[in-house]
Amino acid sequence: MRIEVEQVVKDYATVRAVDAVNLTASGGEILALLGPNGAGKSSLVRMMVGLTHPDSGSIRYFRDEQAVQLSTSAFGYLPEDRGLYQDRTLVDNLRYIGRLRGMSKEQTQSSIDQWLARFNLTVRAKEPMRQLSKGNQQKVQLIATLLHDPQLVVLDEPFSGLDPVNQEFVLTVLEELRQRGCTVILSAHQMALVERMADKLVLMNQGKVIAQGSLAEVRKQLLQRSSLFVEFATPVPVEIVAALPGVEQVEVQSAQDFALTCSEQVATEVLLTQLQQLGPVRQFSQQQQNLHELYLQAVQS
Repeated sequence: MRIEVEQVVKDYATVRAVDAVNLTASGGEILALLGPNGAGKSSLVRMMVGLTHPDSGSIRYFRDEQAVQLSTSAFGYLPEDRGLYQDRTLVDNLRYIGRLRGMSKEQTQSSIDQWLARFNLTVRAKEPMRQLSKGNQQKVQLIATLLHDPQLVVLDEPFSGLDPVNQEFVLTVLEELRQRGCTVILSAHQMALVERMADKLVLMNQGKVIAQGSLAEVRKQLLQRSSLFVEFATPVPVEIVAALPGVEQVEVQSAQDFALTCSEQVATEVLLTQLQQLGPVRQFSQQQQNLHELYLQAVQS
């Protein structure tokens, strides 16, 4: 399934939560929505699954290049807030979800047994939800989302409440969904996890998309300065290094080693030539910013 979001706008009273957003996600892709609280991610997610509707713009769904309506059996949605019945047992909750998704009793029970075993929850099946830990409740929410084998999976903070071991397991499940051709859209704050798995990134701030694409493409769109490392063979005065054109900041690591922050307009070949004039250069390399650093730069600029 492919989803296309075109010029979508959503207003709440005096706040424009989503402002002319465009994006596309296709089968076999994991698309990550990133941004600070209030960026518009959850508002966009709720429109994608039909809980609310755009004030303008469109959200369209395609299967085999044919436009389709989004049916309840075609998608799975994990909300940020838990929506399970706390006074009912784990298995009762999942059986109810199965009925809502149009599954037969046999299909529902088979899927429940499979997922409970994978999430190590079989022995907790008959316990009321309120007795489960926050992490185990999140596991149940994930199972409820995937129980009916949806083609489109939309996850709002799927790693919330999970320890590192279970976060890794969820990464494995997401990779399986991608391999099966499922379309996965998620909103998450765990930058290191997102960087490892996402095919596409959409960075939002104040309702607008400020960058999107692969990590390399987002880095190119956002990077306003470069980070470089230089090691001289002999000590060099920091004042001379800092005075070079385009060098905005110098972090002294030793009398011979410096981390440089330079304007993006500086050509690295030219800078290297200038550094070599100060003394023999033993090492010169560009330091790539990770997703967390790009994220902070984007939302604070």
